[in-house]
Amino acid sequence: MGRVGIIGVGHSRFGKRSDASLRELAFEAYREALDDAEIDTSDIDASLVCSATHYDKQRSPAGVVAEYLGLNPAPTFNVEAACASSAVGLRTAWALVNSRLHDIVAIVGVQKMTELSSDEIQELMGRAGDVMWESPFGTTMPAYYAMYANAHMARYGTTQEQMALVPVKNRKYGTKNPKAMFQKPVEIEEVLKSRMVSYPLKLYDCCANADGAACILVASRNKVQKLSDRPVWIAGLGLASSPMSLAGRTGPMTSFQVTKNAAKEAYKMARVLPKDVDIAEVHDSFSITEILNYEDLGFARPGTGAKLLEREETDLGGRIPVNIDGGLIAKGHPVGATGAGQITALVKQLRGEAGDLQVDNAKVGLAQNIGGIGMYAAVTILRG
Repeated sequence: MGRVGIIGVGHSRFGKRSDASLRELAFEAYREALDDAEIDTSDIDASLVCSATHYDKQRSPAGVVAEYLGLNPAPTFNVEAACASSAVGLRTAWALVNSRLHDIVAIVGVQKMTELSSDEIQELMGRAGDVMWESPFGTTMPAYYAMYANAHMARYGTTQEQMALVPVKNRKYGTKNPKAMFQKPVEIEEVLKSRMVSYPLKLYDCCANADGAACILVASRNKVQKLSDRPVWIAGLGLASSPMSLAGRTGPMTSFQVTKNAAKEAYKMARVLPKDVDIAEVHDSFSITEILNYEDLGFARPGTGAKLLEREETDLGGRIPVNIDGGLIAKGHPVGATGAGQITALVKQLRGEAGDLQVDNAKVGLAQNIGGIGMYAAVTILRG
């Protein structure tokens, strides 16, 4: 297999973007990525538009985005894997380049969510579960993840106070990220006193629906060597799936086996171990999710993920900084754009361009992106 590198990244501001349509959000990220790579649209010979299409009024977002960005007549594809759509898009682009079908591919993750009401979004998200046997019983995303939180608390003694450390940390770093949705820090007492959503998850334990886009430009080794003096290489790619229904899964609800499977594949391909990772972006759709991800990725033993937060090991300057761009909890979660947003943050870190959020001597970065309630998991490892 040939080496595939990232030559450019772009990121729109996440949040309630009533000032921009879906295609305009995509352009915001795409134009920044082109400028970053110092190339033109004419250099791109394929594109993937990554969007969870059930949130969009437009039934074929890839078509309108490709037209608006001027990417026709080169082929364009729509990639959908719920919240992991653009992480799967990156893997697909890697395969397209490695197959030598294409030399430079654009991955555009984009979502426009805030035109729908919270009730409409919860109904749509609830369909990420089994619509015959689970969704009719009210299994919204907060309810699904609340079951995992309760199971982890019962088995390992994890507390609501420990879970509250996730939004405290991520909102703290969100204040230093101008593209994050939330720019205000929260204290642990505020998290614990915030409105209950689905026990034990409270308002500040949950990420917010958002509008936004992120873009990644990948290229073959030959193109990278000609175009970039600061490439970031894709070292490992892991992707796995689980049964959609919880009833179809085995084992206690204290872990996502799908993440473990994807991580094992990515670590093997990249020839690294968890201890070799310098910085990570993980899927913190809810506070408990980040804690589970610490354990499933091998950063902590089962049941001890919350200890990393208490010891500030996942803070900037800690042993393994995690989500120091704010994560989903501070940045917001425009589902189609989330995976590409994680990769964008890592690329900036591995280039030494993260400013006040820079991790010293970051060489290996890991991104973990979950789709649905653990239906899909993508783990990507990058090297600077």
